[in-house]
Amino acid sequence: MDIQINWLAVLLAALATFVVGGLWYSLLFAKPWQKAAGVTDEQLKSGTARVFVVSFLLAVVMAIFLAAFIGRTGFAFGTFAGLAAGLGWVATALGVNYLFERRSLTLFAINGSYNVVTFTAMGAIIGAMQG
Repeated sequence: MDIQINWLAVLLAALATFVVGGLWYSLLFAKPWQKAAGVTDEQLKSGTARVFVVSFLLAVVMAIFLAAFIGRTGFAFGTFAGLAAGLGWVATALGVNYLFERRSLTLFAINGSYNVVTFTAMGAIIGAMQG
């Protein structure tokens, strides 16, 4: 199996998680997410650097595996693969966890839809650049 990864695509896809996350968790759903997650303003102020650094590293790992899966199939497949990963795997796995943890439907909707949008964007970027 010959896996070729466009590292610039991986980097841009990882950065896309921050763009979408910045919109999602500040402009669009900040207060509902904080309430549903039980996160206070004080908690958000501590450990911020660690959260962003580790989140970026995890986003890079996600993008690497998505890039390996997408290969050189192009924009359309990359976008579909990202959607499939976000909706079919990540959001549904979160749903199972949230059910057992008795978390709210609101939190699931916010976090699950963030992952659907993020993985779709990542897949589109990778598919366009590797294809």
